[in-house]
Amino acid sequence: MRSRPTLPVRHALRLALVAAVLASCATSPLGRKQLRLLSGEQVAGMGATAFQEIKQQTPQASDAATTRYVRCVADAIAAQASGPGAPAQWEVVVFAEDEANAFALPGGKIGVYTGIVEVAKNQDQLATVIGHEVAHVLAQHANERVSQQVVAGALMEVAGQALDPRLAAALGVGAQVGVLLPFSRTQESEADLLGLDLMASAGFDPRQSVPFWQNMEKAGGAGAPEFLSTHPSGTTRMRDLNERIPQSLQLYEQAVAAGRRPRCG
Repeated sequence: MRSRPTLPVRHALRLALVAAVLASCATSPLGRKQLRLLSGEQVAGMGATAFQEIKQQTPQASDAATTRYVRCVADAIAAQASGPGAPAQWEVVVFAEDEANAFALPGGKIGVYTGIVEVAKNQDQLATVIGHEVAHVLAQHANERVSQQVVAGALMEVAGQALDPRLAAALGVGAQVGVLLPFSRTQESEADLLGLDLMASAGFDPRQSVPFWQNMEKAGGAGAPEFLSTHPSGTTRMRDLNERIPQSLQLYEQAVAAGRRPRCG
């Protein structure tokens, strides 16, 4: 006879499920239901710790002009960041790395690699990726992601004790492909749209978002199939951006009329 889950494991499962229900009332800036189990202070602390480690392990750019350029774009976007997930202050660091990458962490930490400055052909394209990364912070995606992993871990612990090992392993693959990765694609798509509005509100032309992501595709080469990827496919991304651009253009025009048109170089 197969043994039943132990009392502590069953208790952990109940707690995880109860927490998920209680947290389901949280919503993203686009109105999507979210699971957020951690406090803002906890997530900000995690972000600050991770950023400190990155700064210790990665050399910073020595070119002052590049640093001023990136900070000009990032500061303009950060000035428009608002809402419950918005940090009071932002720290911007340019890292001397050829990789075409950028990130933003809870607690107001923005990192930009010099490699992506080469991919972004102008300030509006650079604003596309920085706006996208800041949008992840504003939408509290890191909290959501960690919360999903907490609940998935509790469920898999129960499954590992209650099910045949082969079935438990299959369930693990199903959870990864069917739950965790799709949520990540949803977050990426959400950051695209929120980032588009954010860059437009800061006075950057949202129409430059499409050529930027096209440049990124060329720089990255062939990617994984969309259903096994944490990012939407190029076709999906371009379609969604083009549908959103007319709305973002209104924000851009309002920003320009208000005198918000950065000249970062």
